[in-house]
Amino acid sequence: MLKLKQAVVVEGRYDKAKLSALIDATIVTTDGFDVFRDREKLNYIRRLAEKDGIILLTDSDRAGFRIRSYLAGAIDPAKITHVYIPDLFGKERRKAAPSAEGKLGVEGIPDTLLLEAFRKAGISAEPSEDISTPKGRPVTSADLMEWGFAGGESSFANRQKLLKRLGLPSRLNAKGLLSAINALYTYEEFCEFLKAL
Repeated sequence: MLKLKQAVVVEGRYDKAKLSALIDATIVTTDGFDVFRDREKLNYIRRLAEKDGIILLTDSDRAGFRIRSYLAGAIDPAKITHVYIPDLFGKERRKAAPSAEGKLGVEGIPDTLLLEAFRKAGISAEPSEDISTPKGRPVTSADLMEWGFAGGESSFANRQKLLKRLGLPSRLNAKGLLSAINALYTYEEFCEFLKAL
């Protein structure tokens, strides 16, 4: 499994599911063109880029390149690593018909070709000091429960207030919040943030 410090930005949830089996990293979806109007999502991606950089992986069709171009114009280019998948024609198993251009998206590309695309972009499959797990203890689901952001009566309302304070998308569930916190903060930094509230 490829372990990455940078967050990987993909178009949709099926792309995210595919990558989750191949890489150990924060994976964020643009929800297709929703990122064009979702300022919270864009700001979240910008924050991830500022912290450790992002890897941008979209489909090789017109829509994928439109999303890639939009994000490349909205984020410091020095903070983006572009990973490109090859043009492969066919249809994904879950779909009844191929896409408009007939190309496979990230979810349909064979695992070996996806990993090769990462290698071609200069992202090594071998763990190194640069992409090791962050030092220190991560925030856990139990922490979120203890702090009242998950699993409790008012956890949804508490989570919504926290997401607003953090400038994160309001659609994040507890699992998404946990991933975002661990991508942006150390445990100690987040505890300090909570104390300041």
